[in-house]
Amino acid sequence: MRPFCMIALCVGLLAACPAVAQMSLGEPVATVGPILTLDKTRLYSDSRYGRQTQAAIDAEVKAMAAENRSLQAALEAEEAALAERRPGLPAAEFQTLAQAFDAKVKDIRRERDAKARELSLRQEQSQRAFLQKVVPILNQIRTEMGAELILDRALVIWSSPTIDITDLAIGRIDGALLNTGTVPERAADPAPAASQD
Repeated sequence: MRPFCMIALCVGLLAACPAVAQMSLGEPVATVGPILTLDKTRLYSDSRYGRQTQAAIDAEVKAMAAENRSLQAALEAEEAALAERRPGLPAAEFQTLAQAFDAKVKDIRRERDAKARELSLRQEQSQRAFLQKVVPILNQIRTEMGAELILDRALVIWSSPTIDITDLAIGRIDGALLNTGTVPERAADPAPAASQD
């Protein structure tokens, strides 16, 4: 009777996991279940598309930082020149020049702050656009694995690493975007995003 119970239990467990057979050979397979997890940050930062998009934004941030340093040096030189002129200027004239300089500094600061906010917004929009683009790929993985839900690991207190599909998703995303020409092969980062086939 006991062997029969064990066989019945094994058959029941196998019947509960029909999606295992649907996974293609060579791909990392998470434990099939109703819930899967993925690292949303890694999905963007470790995929070729995400790296290239982020590289473009990083280049603009670097250029803006260089512009900021140049502007700061110019303003410091202008302030020092104004301070040198102070002893030979009437108080009213110096006050007018000082106020004009202060207004100029504030205008530059507002313009630089606006540019920094614009870059930050563009990065957020880029990440949202990326997630929208890869939703069909994630949904396909979810369907293949018989899951009902994919959660961002950042929102989960604890989960088993066996239900994480991040590496699998990165491999699928890179393959899909490269095959459709979204990321030209010659321009793609040659470093592997994650362990794949």
